Amino acid sequence: MPRFDAEQVRHYYDRHTPEFVTFGQGGHVGAIHRAVWGPGVRTRAEAFRYVEREIAEHLRHLAAATGLSTPHVVDLGCGVGSTLVGLAHLQPIRGTGITLSPVQVAIAEARIRKAGLADQIRCIEGDYCNLPTDLGPADLVFAIESFAHGPDPGRFFDECARITRPGGLLIICDDFRRPASHPAGAHSIERFSRGWHINTLLESDELRHLALGAGFHHETTVDLSPYLELRRPRDRALAAVVALFGWLPPFARRFDHLVGGSALHTCLTKGWIGYDLARFRRLG
Repeated sequence: MPRFDAEQVRHYYDRHTPEFVTFGQGGHVGAIHRAVWGPGVRTRAEAFRYVEREIAEHLRHLAAATGLSTPHVVDLGCGVGSTLVGLAHLQPIRGTGITLSPVQVAIAEARIRKAGLADQIRCIEGDYCNLPTDLGPADLVFAIESFAHGPDPGRFFDECARITRPGGLLIICDDFRRPASHPAGAHSIERFSRGWHINTLLESDELRHLALGAGFHHETTVDLSPYLELRRPRDRALAAVVALFGWLPPFARRFDHLVGGSALHTCLTKGWIGYDLARFRRLG
């Protein structure tokens, strides 16, 4: 059984999304995922758009190879819609975003309207393990930092296979477990999972096996961990506070994401977890 059901994950994002957008480092560009200082990145805004631009590049290649003029792109766990809006500014698309959180839907709809893209993009409340029957076909499906929340990765891939056309792409960018034998690794992963409401932390071989079983061929995986912002002064300060006070008592769970984030930082710096961008192609 998953540790967190859909209602608990929904509540987590309903509760924290306003502060992610208002106080998060990527809030100024609408990003509630991590900055990636990959090749060619010069500014913080570009770092928060790095994964989005990687997806756009894969989409351009797909469109050129297939003659698609306006591909249908589906964002599973779309947050506040900023990635779809960014993609639409880079090239013509039809976009559909799915999120459990009605708070995120409201923010995304406002963002889409402000960008003048309401005729191209929509954001709907839903569960990516039980997608609407009329959602497909999609040319490219992606999930950025949402896959790990899912309670059933096999069901995730089955639903992706149902909506992705043969030859279409599935891109997952998220945290994945690395082989770790040190007891501290398991402890930190547990704290990260509890704090961020994580259900699924797979190793890369497990991910590929599930994908292939659902009809997706693995093409590439890029480890983005070296490009993350780690060991910043704020991270060290937060780690010190967490070490001093330990796990948060129930009345302080408002800050569970901070404890989870500190544990994730430890896992990434120690190599117990990696941040990967994996690309799969739907078999015919």
